Amino acid sequence: MEKVLSRDGTSIAYHCSGSGEPLVLVHGTSGTFRRWDPVLPLLEGHFTVYAMDRRGRGESADGASPYSLQREFEDVAAVVERAGAKAHLFGHSYGAVCSLEASLLTDRIDRLILYEPPIPTPGSRGEDDGVLKRMENLLAAEEREAVLDIFMGEMVRMSPQDIRLSKSAAGWPARVAAAHTIPREILALKGYSFDPFRFKAASTPTLLLLGGESPDNFRQALLLLESALPKSRTVVLPGQHHVAMDTAPELLAEAVSDFLLSSVS
Repeated sequence: MEKVLSRDGTSIAYHCSGSGEPLVLVHGTSGTFRRWDPVLPLLEGHFTVYAMDRRGRGESADGASPYSLQREFEDVAAVVERAGAKAHLFGHSYGAVCSLEASLLTDRIDRLILYEPPIPTPGSRGEDDGVLKRMENLLAAEEREAVLDIFMGEMVRMSPQDIRLSKSAAGWPARVAAAHTIPREILALKGYSFDPFRFKAASTPTLLLLGGESPDNFRQALLLLESALPKSRTVVLPGQHHVAMDTAPELLAEAVSDFLLSSVS
């Protein structure tokens, strides 16, 4: 793992592999760079991939308390700037929110891919404080895997089959180890407000990815983004939900490569 210092001095780790144009990958809640294991071999032939550990997990430091979502945006921007003069950026879920906001902090992003960022939308389902309390109680009892069960099943609304697939992945132990970061990210998103006006001058070609079978809250979030980002378009991954890197890595890699290697965005 290599490392770069973020704006606040926090050490952010990333795994670099492959060859070609630089592509930064930003995982979602509870993940590490291992989240990309199933799709990484399919991307390394086309891109030099920088798969980062977000702060507080893997080999990245956590920075000073209290936790700040803004610092996450700066972390992504730091890895992008380390990657080269111009880099592509692909964020998944919570990592997609971080990637979206990082696009306002650096001019070094060539193309942007956002896979189902959980951006709050009018009428979207708010997270029950009782769910957070249950998570905190489970963490206090060191029932870390149970916290992930709640997060994936009740909040992301993954199918039991997809949850079982996630648990069989090599990166699962690292996700269990990062379970304590889940409540703080849920709380951070509750305080996040997407302002379309801030992106009206955005010029980065952007691909919005949506699972064809994903819950409606993700669909509504992408509709909001598509209307706000001038150079964006949505591609639906047929038959998929929130974790196509696990359930259909070839399909996901094809959508990513087609967009990033095309001459017209």
